Amino acid sequence: MGLMKKFTTVIFMLCLFITIFPITSIAEEKQDKKDKDPYEVPSHVLNIAKENTYPNSTADLEVVEPSELTKELLDELEIPIENPELIKMLNETSLQPSPIAIGYRGMVYLGRWALNYESAETAINWEFQKINTNEINNISGEVPQKMNYIQQEQKEIKGALTNKINSPDHVKKMMLLAAKEKTNLPLAFTSIIGKNTKKDNSYDVPVKKYATLQAYAPAVNEKGQVTFGEVYLSLKGSNKSLVIKNVTKQGIGGWIPIQDHVSFSFQLK
Repeated sequence: MGLMKKFTTVIFMLCLFITIFPITSIAEEKQDKKDKDPYEVPSHVLNIAKENTYPNSTADLEVVEPSELTKELLDELEIPIENPELIKMLNETSLQPSPIAIGYRGMVYLGRWALNYESAETAINWEFQKINTNEINNISGEVPQKMNYIQQEQKEIKGALTNKINSPDHVKKMMLLAAKEKTNLPLAFTSIIGKNTKKDNSYDVPVKKYATLQAYAPAVNEKGQVTFGEVYLSLKGSNKSLVIKNVTKQGIGGWIPIQDHVSFSFQLK
């Protein structure tokens, strides 16, 4: 009877261990996925900035710092203004102090602007556009061969907004700033891979095999929402304030190439 009880206890503990262990493993696996950087460059994607025969100009967007007065006006708004072109205009023209404004009351219409862009989703397609194919036919060969990446023709990869929107250039700038901040990748709406660009990475091609090396340009798919509004400058004597009217929102998406990066796919047949 004691032996039966021990056997039952062992079976129970074994079942309990089997039940708990998979749950723990699944939980750890989910945590690993959560901790992994979704924008980390995978091993089959290489940086060719040094090897690229076409020197891409870095898309260093001008970050416009608001003046003290502009910052004071922006801080008073419930709707944030992040459009660098609008901030630049407020800095340089609309808010220059003038003694003529003393005692003046009125509203100055500054136009309808894209005020800000709010990112909702940022994903990467590492094979956004095919740019090159290298081939080696070693079916009749007697010794293994090596294959390297050599860009056959110059390729221009163009990004774009996925639907029509007002002030597209301003929207692109704000979208690019948001995507760069999230991914920390070299993004630009245009990227060029020069002819004869090479990379030292090599691939073995055994005898009786036909090999292809496909190269792709990666790009970020950015989705979010743009806020538009009519902007007025309210003048009351020497006091100035911004007023925003007729606010609307519009969803927008866009593809933004990753500069000087190539994704490789090697196949043997």
